[in-house]
Amino acid sequence: MAQTKKIEITINGKVISVPRGSMLLGAIKQAGFDVPVLCHHKDLTPNGSCRLCIVKVSINGRSSIVTSCNYPVRDKLLVVTEDDELNKHRKILAEMYLGRWPNVEAVKQIAKKCGVENSRFASDITDTNPKACILCTHCVRACKEFVLEEVLDFAGRGIKRHLTMPFGVVDRHCVGCSSCAYVCPTGAIEIVDDLNNPADPIMIRNHGMKINAEMATLDAVQNRMREVGTANIIDVMNAYDLLPVHNFRYGSHPEAHKIDSKMLKRHYFTQGMADGCWKGCSMACAKAVDGFVLRTGPYKGQKVVVDGPEYETAAGSANMGCFDPDFLVEFNFYCDTYGIDTISFSTTMAFVMEAFESGVINENDTGGMKLKFGATNEVLEILHQMAEGKGFGVEVGQGVRWLKEKWIKEGKPAQFLNDIGMETKGLEFSEYVTKESLAQQGGYGMAVKGPQHDEAWLIFMDMVNNQIPTFEDKAEALYYFPLFRTWFGLQGLCKIIWNDVVPADNYLQKEAHKIPEHVRNFQKFYEGMTGIPLDEKKMLDQIARVYNLQRIMSKLLGFGTRKDDRIPYRAMGPVTKEEYESRAERYDRQLKEIIGVDPAGKSTEEKMKILRKYREEQYEKLMDAVYKRRGWTKDGVPKIERLRELGIDLPELVEIVKDAQE
Repeated sequence: MAQTKKIEITINGKVISVPRGSMLLGAIKQAGFDVPVLCHHKDLTPNGSCRLCIVKVSINGRSSIVTSCNYPVRDKLLVVTEDDELNKHRKILAEMYLGRWPNVEAVKQIAKKCGVENSRFASDITDTNPKACILCTHCVRACKEFVLEEVLDFAGRGIKRHLTMPFGVVDRHCVGCSSCAYVCPTGAIEIVDDLNNPADPIMIRNHGMKINAEMATLDAVQNRMREVGTANIIDVMNAYDLLPVHNFRYGSHPEAHKIDSKMLKRHYFTQGMADGCWKGCSMACAKAVDGFVLRTGPYKGQKVVVDGPEYETAAGSANMGCFDPDFLVEFNFYCDTYGIDTISFSTTMAFVMEAFESGVINENDTGGMKLKFGATNEVLEILHQMAEGKGFGVEVGQGVRWLKEKWIKEGKPAQFLNDIGMETKGLEFSEYVTKESLAQQGGYGMAVKGPQHDEAWLIFMDMVNNQIPTFEDKAEALYYFPLFRTWFGLQGLCKIIWNDVVPADNYLQKEAHKIPEHVRNFQKFYEGMTGIPLDEKKMLDQIARVYNLQRIMSKLLGFGTRKDDRIPYRAMGPVTKEEYESRAERYDRQLKEIIGVDPAGKSTEEKMKILRKYREEQYEKLMDAVYKRRGWTKDGVPKIERLRELGIDLPELVEIVKDAQE
């Protein structure tokens, strides 16, 4: 990304370098000077309405008085922030504000700064309320910019100007996000109706409104969730070779741009409106497509509203080799309508497609359909069959494990099917390629619920940023990350405001990968709700009880030991010759630099065998490290002493694990 050009300006005789086009007020502060402001807020677009930040600017000998908060800097600009004329203007303004709102603390401070102690302008419109609205427009701008709504604005003119909602009634578009209260400098706006009777509603609001502002100001330069939702991840995953293509064989595809965030924003997503998945969310990342005309199924020809598509659905489409955006939106709609999980469906269909293209199954197995990658019409037909309970769709609806076991019983190649059948514990893999991230492999394999990234999305931390290089580092991440995410989920807290949008200075933190400021925010939400202070250790111990209970229940159901945490080899490395050779340079380099084997003169099959042995050994070592950190046996069963530490060594639980102790 090209850097913004720097220019030189002079402020009160001091020369400084600032980005071209940035606002003068920021440059004044950078130079170490100060001007009074009343309507300015660091998280909002400046509008200069209070006029207090006026300064004199000169270019080529021509000077004028401007409001510095919304005046873009220009090359060779000369600025004066204080002289008799400017001070006179500011004093008159401050005296007028003090005359109308004499008891508002923000106004009193501004008046004092401008040298005004009393006002000559008291009148019958003077408002003595210390929390009076001062018409600063903070709330109006916050509603528009933070939440993409415009339910607040001013009505009336002159002395009758006042804040209101349309027609003076509560607008149904208000999502109750508290952003207006967060930016209000006087306390004129208060949030009421604490229906859940929190212990400290002020604590909750303060931290919640802080998050609202952060999402509004930082998301645009980080993930663009407010703009395109989680579809932004399509672009990122494809760029890093992590987008699942053709049953996780590959990590990118030249046609991925057809379903990326740019395409969806330009031609599908409805823009300029709040679109949160819950009332009050100012992130509003749950995008929608309005007026989409369906071409198949029971609603063929009808215009519908489609909720999404989000990343997992779009990535699942790529995994099936389907890069038609119209297909993607229709697929999204019918999965939602039928109550079918897009991830499990996509991963299962991708498995079926690879089995078909590899000759493991044929049209006799599929009811006459040619289920090749990219077969959009056939995919939709399977989806409709599944919903209707007929045809091959019934079998596909049983998932990867069921199909794999059925075909193996019929004499089809067991190792190949086990290698490419992307499921663990009976749950289909979610849509990320994990071959180059050992930590993410463990995140999927050792998740108690199965391979869904909610528990441990560690690809970037591990593969891209190399923040967890050792087995112990990975084990630590695979300890706290699943606990964090499980705790967030049980408290009803969205993970996006934990680590998808991060504080601007997060990189300076000691444990930046944990996003410590946001973890503290969540702890404050808990304290504000319950009245119970919480630190990281208490938080982790609290949820470790739940996590270990889940593991014990998994064991009771037959899914809670080491064998159940192993993953298909496709999640670790290349299964087919074509797969290896598509990334031959990468794999050959790893053989030489990491394993210490010279690939020269070796066949692809020989190299694949060496690589597989190494990667499977690495995964076994990772399991050892993770189990040790979690307080589990080498077979992945919680130790009784760990249950005792957590205070959950109940007789019923001990009975389930006692025979598996070391």
